[in-house]
Amino acid sequence: MDHDFSDRFGPALTGLTLAGLALALADRFVVPLPADLAVLGLWLAYMAGGLPAAATAFRALWKERVLDIDLLMVVAALAAAAVGAAIEGAVLLALFSLSSTLEHRAMGKARRAVEALMALRPDSAIRRLESGLTEEVPVSALVREDVFILRPGARVPVDGRIIEGEGSLDESSITGESVPVHKAAGAFVHEATVNLNAILAVQVERPVSESTVARMIALVTEAQAMKAPSERFSDWFGQRYTVGVLLGSVLFFLLFVRIGIDIETALYRAATLLVAASPCAVVISVPAAILSALSAAARGGVLFKGGAALETLAEVKTFAFDKTGTLTTGKAEVKRIISLCGTEDDVLSLFAGIEAHSEHPIAEAIRRAAVARRLVPAVFGEVTAYPSEGITGQDKGQVIWAGNPRMVARMGADLAHPSLNLLQDGSETVVYLGRDARLLGAITVADQPRATSAAGLAALRAVGIDRLLMMTGDRRPVAERIGAALGLRTEDIHSDLLPADKVRLVDELGRDGKVAFVGDGVNDAAALARADVGIAMGAAGSEVALQAAEVALLSDNMERLAEAHRLARRTATIIRQNLVFALAAMLVLVVGGLFFELPLPLAVLGHEGGTVLVVLNGLRLLFDPIRVNKG
Repeated sequence: MDHDFSDRFGPALTGLTLAGLALALADRFVVPLPADLAVLGLWLAYMAGGLPAAATAFRALWKERVLDIDLLMVVAALAAAAVGAAIEGAVLLALFSLSSTLEHRAMGKARRAVEALMALRPDSAIRRLESGLTEEVPVSALVREDVFILRPGARVPVDGRIIEGEGSLDESSITGESVPVHKAAGAFVHEATVNLNAILAVQVERPVSESTVARMIALVTEAQAMKAPSERFSDWFGQRYTVGVLLGSVLFFLLFVRIGIDIETALYRAATLLVAASPCAVVISVPAAILSALSAAARGGVLFKGGAALETLAEVKTFAFDKTGTLTTGKAEVKRIISLCGTEDDVLSLFAGIEAHSEHPIAEAIRRAAVARRLVPAVFGEVTAYPSEGITGQDKGQVIWAGNPRMVARMGADLAHPSLNLLQDGSETVVYLGRDARLLGAITVADQPRATSAAGLAALRAVGIDRLLMMTGDRRPVAERIGAALGLRTEDIHSDLLPADKVRLVDELGRDGKVAFVGDGVNDAAALARADVGIAMGAAGSEVALQAAEVALLSDNMERLAEAHRLARRTATIIRQNLVFALAAMLVLVVGGLFFELPLPLAVLGHEGGTVLVVLNGLRLLFDPIRVNKG
């Protein structure tokens, strides 16, 4: 069926097909219904279930000159009705309609991912003219060497380089950097990052058609398209199977007539062969298992966007993880407090008092730490912020201050103190505190591993996944600190990456087998789409990540990932069992129809019995939910 038609009317038509089948089954097996009502049920099942498939089959035959499985389903159902087995035909159509509707629900994912990426772009920019005046123009009007003004809180419209000013930018949406990055003249700025606290003049290096988000869109679209070969193989198999069954039934009908069997009996046997060869059990064997697994996974907080992701996840041997917001909380937390004057609480109280006047994420982390210790922040007056340096205030005629080394230099303080030597490895962000030229202490702030990350990775290792990698846009010292805490090998930690670098690494990993990528941000979208299985971490992950991924973990508990992998492997085992049984049963029925004059009722019984058995085997997965510790 056409995608738009299926999205709109597919579920309703499937419901009508099932309703009609229910009436017919009730009439035969439960209580006799008025004849007109039973006939109406069969007509409803055949019309609602058969006409869309017939239309699809006709369109494929007319436009593409191919015979697909839709045609086989329709002919098999009509053949069953022609030899007095209309209910069996209705069952066939109902099951086929149900599986088709579920398949079409996953369509349009690539389009939504691209739309979410496009939403990151600002609509306009402030361009500076040669006269020094400014004008607001559409972002598309910016060309190379134009200069635009970036105000605090504004999103960067295109890739460029700072020519005037300095300040901090939030790059988490593009590079995954967990804390704001200080940029001065000469530094490169990425499209869609956010200027936090300064007025910057930026020269355009790439127009909007070539900027960061445009390239990410191209990567997402290209990566999504690379999944098509598996779908083409399915079409290839379905076409040849359909042709084989249809031609086989016609040929054997002619053969039966040729060897002296009367036409009515020959037609009966050919119809029996067509019903016996109808791939109902084969078709339903996969959806029965997958639907049960999807239901069990959803109850456990894991959403699979279709059965293909579930099947592919079972084959994954390599997991690559984004760091910020995936393996870590994505939120700055106070790590260490160094006091050169009084207790840690004394220093933290002073920090909280001066940072109460700042909206910086690090200031917020310091305030949260003070609240956690139930401290009363100190009170200061005449507070002044120095962009990209820190903040100062007045306390009884003295200047109290907090900031980075530039603020330390401004105040003439000395960092040469033994207690501060351990803070210089670059793995954590350091904020210093002082009064006039005297240094009072320091605090380190850093992103922290999630409470469940170590357990989740250990659970993956326990089921035989020995290749676990971390990919991040953060600096190497930061990445190594998080990796060491999670037990990752140094060679499996990749830092200072842009989205294109992540895609390149996923490509390289894919040469050795199936790869899953786990991420949560916009910067992960291309890698999520390029991986064999993309997994979005947490319901609070970016819309782009959720759209580009095939799997979404609806909580931040990393242990759910290992459980989802276990469920996927168990599903793959049951699918194999179902397919082997369904194909074997179909082979037995076909041989019986060809050489042993298999009665039609027995063919229907074997056919439907096989279908019921594979469905029941698949339903076992409903009772195999994802189990994790609370978190």
